Amino acid sequence: MKMKVGADQCVRPGPHRGWPSRHVASGRHIGRPLLAIALCASAASAQTRLAILQAEDRRAPTANDVGALRSGAHSPDPQTRRLAIRALGRLERAAVITDIVPGLRHELPEIRSESANAIAQAARNADRRAVDSAQTSLAARLKAEADSDVRAALCEAIGRLPYTAAEQIEDTERALVDMAGRTGTVTDRLGVAKAFEALARTAQKIGPLSDDAAALLRRLVTPASGEASSGSRVRRLALEALVTANGVDSATLTAAAHDPDAQARRIAMRAAAAPNHPQTAADRTVLSGGLDDPAAMVRLEALRGNRSCDRTIAAAADRDVHVALAALDQLARCGSSADAISLLEHAVDDLSDAGSLREWHRAAHALVALASAAAERGAAKLPQFTGSSIWQLRMYAARAAAALTDRVALEKLATTDADDNVREAAVEGLTRVAAHDADAVYVSELTRSGYQVVRAAALALEGTPNADAAAPALREALQRLVAEGHDNSHDARAAIEKTLAGVGADRRVGPAAGRTRARAATDGPGRTEGPTRGSAPTVRTKPTETDLTAEDLRRLASPRARIAIRGVGTFELALFTSEAPATVLRFAHLAESGYYDGLTFHRVVPNFVIQGGSPGANEYIGDASYMRDEVGLWPHVRGAVGISTRGHDTGDAQIFIDLVDNPRLDHVYTVFAQVLNGIDVVDRILEGDVIDRIDIIP
Repeated sequence: MKMKVGADQCVRPGPHRGWPSRHVASGRHIGRPLLAIALCASAASAQTRLAILQAEDRRAPTANDVGALRSGAHSPDPQTRRLAIRALGRLERAAVITDIVPGLRHELPEIRSESANAIAQAARNADRRAVDSAQTSLAARLKAEADSDVRAALCEAIGRLPYTAAEQIEDTERALVDMAGRTGTVTDRLGVAKAFEALARTAQKIGPLSDDAAALLRRLVTPASGEASSGSRVRRLALEALVTANGVDSATLTAAAHDPDAQARRIAMRAAAAPNHPQTAADRTVLSGGLDDPAAMVRLEALRGNRSCDRTIAAAADRDVHVALAALDQLARCGSSADAISLLEHAVDDLSDAGSLREWHRAAHALVALASAAAERGAAKLPQFTGSSIWQLRMYAARAAAALTDRVALEKLATTDADDNVREAAVEGLTRVAAHDADAVYVSELTRSGYQVVRAAALALEGTPNADAAAPALREALQRLVAEGHDNSHDARAAIEKTLAGVGADRRVGPAAGRTRARAATDGPGRTEGPTRGSAPTVRTKPTETDLTAEDLRRLASPRARIAIRGVGTFELALFTSEAPATVLRFAHLAESGYYDGLTFHRVVPNFVIQGGSPGANEYIGDASYMRDEVGLWPHVRGAVGISTRGHDTGDAQIFIDLVDNPRLDHVYTVFAQVLNGIDVVDRILEGDVIDRIDIIP
């Protein structure tokens, strides 16, 4: 629907019941009740803001759109100016940075912070000249800035610029070290730590951090007097930077392992288990202590670094189910341990509660581990799973069959199972086990409706020697998907096009095909590292429509969402309409329509995220029309709620919740909400848990 707003309509934020402290969460100005989309002052300003919002939603494809944003960035009205500056940054075009820079000198700290963030976002794909110019502008403002929140935003912006040369890293290090020496507030230290966390990831490709930078980070890891709680995020970020830079020494590791903050201790376990250096005695001591930590997230991270089968066997009885399941997974490498094999067999055989939606996990994980640890015993247990009434058990059976190289079982699951998630797992297993000997199976799967299995089949046919049989089926599948016109079939279409190109076949299926690809997606974490944000580029296959209306913006100025999980409990979210208006309204509209009722959290990655809201219970099927990214200043801290994507502007209404702080997701994935209460319920969610309902509370 199109946005319509009258000159007399006004949207103002109300006080948010139970709203989390933005200062505590990020240490910066993030939308202090200055609702960026407020349409309040006058007819002229209302229309200007509407034009800005619409131009951002379209990603400003025309000169008129860009002109509207540039004009707004110089508006005397603070709300209009901030909205336009943020929109310019979200375009991720270096050419607009010069229009953002004047905002660094605005009298309002909120606008200065927004400008710093927008400059870094606009420079995301910039060349070196533009990056150097942005760094110079930000560093110059940092020296003069009097507000600690703005200084923190400036530091973070400087730290996350896309540097490509060692001298750029060195200049940034000097600016940040100097900044840390000039100020002493928690907010300033947070900005410096956040900057170094991002800079360390960039520097990995260029060279090590300097000794001065490493020394500063080690100091930041140690709790300052009276800051055991208020400075916890500083310590986490500094430790993350040191882990990335391979700069954690034994003293720092020991201190972090005894930090009062559980997340800091969790990162210490990661440092002790880092794969890029051999474990020392200090590492083993830290990991051993971590296995007995009162916090499940710490025990889980310590378990991942554990190399003892005996300790892993003990962890399989952990009171936290996520730790226990991780232990079962790790027993796959304990084939020489009779106790480990016995434990796995017992877990596989104990199907008394496997018919329950929340009780199948132990048997499923144990089966896959047993297939690797003791193939003959795993093979003997497989048939009772391939015929299960629970599709998740059959999916895990396909994974076990792949480990067993059981082609017969895989082909049966791939061609006869009623669930496309099972078929996808079977096709992926067949690709490893039979390669192109199973091309006939892959061709048959191209007719399925599930995008995930079509994608898997197309990828399995890549490089096929049977092009004459495969190409017509691939083209037919592509034509069908293009005709559907669903944005979220992109990954399947891209896989088909890639395979067709590889065999020299014609990929053209009509004029609409050209809309399946656009520019290269921004660099982001892949499937195993992020909430399914892949590298495949995409655009919408049909004209953009927006969910935004003046009425809904007014109604949902500061809403909450109550999410009920079947058999687990309820948790509440604060929705950030001011930071991600289009996302909040799409989510609210879908929730109010009952879209999410009965869907599941299909992906659970302990100590990372849970992801759900897919009608197909997988990463490739969501709402048909893509959502645009609305990345901003709110960080991916524990309990933040984001939109999963598979490239730039490819959200399909699947949501994810950060189980821990995930700073590498900042400025890449939209954050549109934060858990207000019930984070313990979120922690208990298992793969396949059902969303009973989502209620929106205006």
